[in-house]
Amino acid sequence: MKKLKFRDTLRRTLEIDAANDRLLLMNLYMTQGLTLAVSLIIFLIQRQNPLRLFHTADPGAAAAWGIGFGAAVLLADLFVSRWVPEEAADDGGINKMLFGSRAVWHIALISAVAAVCEELLFRGAIQHAWGPYWTSILFAAIHIRYLRHWVPTGLVFCISYGLGWIYQETGTIWCPILAHFVIDLVMGLILRFGKGEAT
Repeated sequence: MKKLKFRDTLRRTLEIDAANDRLLLMNLYMTQGLTLAVSLIIFLIQRQNPLRLFHTADPGAAAAWGIGFGAAVLLADLFVSRWVPEEAADDGGINKMLFGSRAVWHIALISAVAAVCEELLFRGAIQHAWGPYWTSILFAAIHIRYLRHWVPTGLVFCISYGLGWIYQETGTIWCPILAHFVIDLVMGLILRFGKGEAT
C-alpha cells in the first residue's frame, strides 16, 4: 500500500497556486498588450497620431484633474461599499487574487500598464469615434467579471463616463491615465494591506 505524504500534497497545492498566479498575470499582460495593439490599429485607421493625445499646455492642471477625479471615485466607492452588501459587489475574487499578496512595486506596475493601455484604447481611440456614452457601455461590458452584479457594473460605467468627460474637458489623455492609475493603485493597495481574512 502506497503511503500518502502530507508534505507532497502541501507542495502540490502551493505549486497549483503559483501556477494560477502566473496564469492570471500572463492573462493580464497579454490582454493589456492586445488592448494596446488594437488601439494602435484604430489610430492608424483614424489617421490619428497617438502622441498628440499626450500634449498638455498645463501639466499641473492635468495632474490636478487626474488626481482629483481619482480621489472623488475612491471616496464614492468608499461610500457605496458602506451601504452595499459585499456579495453585491463580488467580482469572483479576481481582484483579491491579483493584488492580495503582490509586492507594492508590482501593484504600481499593473496599475500603470492598465491605465495607459486601456485609456489609449477607450478614451484615445474609441471615444474619438463613438463619444463618451457608448464608449462607457463598451468599457463596462469588457469588465465581464462585474456583469453579474448591477452595482459594480454601474460604477464602472460611471467611472468610464467621468474619465471620458475629464478627457474632453482637458484635451489631454494624461488626465484619464492618471485618474485610472490612482484608482487602480489605491484599490490594489487596499486589497493588499486592508483587512485580513475573517478566519
